[in-house]
Amino acid sequence: MDTPVGNLPISVIISARNEYKNLNYNLPFILKQDYPDYEVIVVNDCSSDESEFILEEYEKAYPNFKVVTVNEHARFKTGKKFALTLGIKAAKHEHLLFTDADCMPASEQWISLMARNFVDQTQIVLGYSPYKKTSGFLNLFIRFETLKTAVNYLSAALCGDAYMGIGRNLCYTKTLFFKNKGFASHMHVMSGDDDLFVNQNATTDNLTIEIHPDAHTISTAKETFIAYYKQKRRHMGVGKLYKNKHRRFLSFDAISGFLYYVLLIVFLALNFEVIMVVGLYVFRLVFQLLLYKKIYKKLNCADLIWWLPFFDIIYYIYLNLFGLIGTFSKTTQWK
Repeated sequence: MDTPVGNLPISVIISARNEYKNLNYNLPFILKQDYPDYEVIVVNDCSSDESEFILEEYEKAYPNFKVVTVNEHARFKTGKKFALTLGIKAAKHEHLLFTDADCMPASEQWISLMARNFVDQTQIVLGYSPYKKTSGFLNLFIRFETLKTAVNYLSAALCGDAYMGIGRNLCYTKTLFFKNKGFASHMHVMSGDDDLFVNQNATTDNLTIEIHPDAHTISTAKETFIAYYKQKRRHMGVGKLYKNKHRRFLSFDAISGFLYYVLLIVFLALNFEVIMVVGLYVFRLVFQLLLYKKIYKKLNCADLIWWLPFFDIIYYIYLNLFGLIGTFSKTTQWK
């Protein structure tokens, strides 16, 4: 007899390096999910903090909790993909759910809502992971950029042409992972365990999305511009390995959005049909507000809609700047 939808055994996998505080805070929310059959695997990847001790305590307290330890090797530098591969090999279930140590499920229904999507031919489920709302300009922009990125990749998935997902909230099957040789084709790149895997393995038939607010995982955003820069530099570096059609689409979006604002400024500076230029800007802005208002509300980020006129400009500057940095940069470590 087939396992009922929503009751599929699930293996939750987390790779963590020096994440003692986050593990201590977030693991209880993951280990107390309202789901009948699941295990939680934490890969302790060469941690030098007190992660080992807190993980030992959780392993004793929860029978469905398992720790996989990766030790530092003098000649072989491990990365997140290696750690995740070990976690996947250790998983006893076919259906895998991934998140990070700094992520907290939005509800006790997180696993249930993500798992319910494994029907028919579905092998990949893309989730959403917003950042926690705090004060400050940087937090506002990080939340906006995350939301804008999510709208793009979730929309592409709905159109049958998924190009990325995020490891903070992502499902796929063990069979798919090993059938396509896991991360082998991009193991030399430190990032990309999530977006490159989806980019290479998603089809029109094997992927779906889950955006229910209770299925989100919530992260804490970087608090300094330097930390944020390092994070985005690492992430942007993998875009050059996307499929050509996706690289063209993303490049066109970034360049056209940037040129739109450049031309607006140039035309205004030259006093070129000012009414027409302002009218064009207002028309596009109103169209965006009408289009995004419902989407932002559905993704539980309705407050960000009023920042669209300001952050949309910064967003396209950011895309082009980090796109160039990512094209020429090489990342050698994931933490």
